Amino acid sequence: MLSDAIAESSSRRGFLARAGRLLLAVSGSGVIAAALKAERAEAFHFCGHIYTTGSCPHPTGLPRTDARGYPLRASDGKPVDDLGRPVDAHGRPVDGSGRLLRDPQGQPLPPAPRTPICRAAGEQYRIATRVDGSWYRCCGGHVRRLIDCCSYSKRRINGDAALTGYCYHGRKVFCVHYFETKVPC
Repeated sequence: MLSDAIAESSSRRGFLARAGRLLLAVSGSGVIAAALKAERAEAFHFCGHIYTTGSCPHPTGLPRTDARGYPLRASDGKPVDDLGRPVDAHGRPVDGSGRLLRDPQGQPLPPAPRTPICRAAGEQYRIATRVDGSWYRCCGGHVRRLIDCCSYSKRRINGDAALTGYCYHGRKVFCVHYFETKVPC
């Protein structure tokens, strides 16, 4: 309203309103900055992907995979089994130094399966899944392949309506994962 605009610009009420906004901005700037930073962090659950579709279930958290879709540890790209343990070239669980993990009697622990992430998501949610398409982004100086795990489900892993994404033949995106290439960008 015009009367409010005039009052705000020329009256004691307007001065107090402006002073109050300034005080709020100065005193709450840390809180506001923290809230905005948290909001930005929530928007990206991994580099290159805006948080619209949740990650496919992964034994170690972030859904990093090798070129064939098998789980890798996000921090260093080491292969992991379905239990999240690092494994050697034969699929046997190893410690941080690459030595076989052993049971209390000294016997090597048996290997656990390594299931491609998209297939594991389908098994966990009892739906048929497949990798149809992907897209690419530059992340940390390397090209990253972001991959849609697709299904005929009308719901995504996060519970809301599924989107077509890069899926074909009537399938829609159920969850996403990524492959870190060695291609510089």
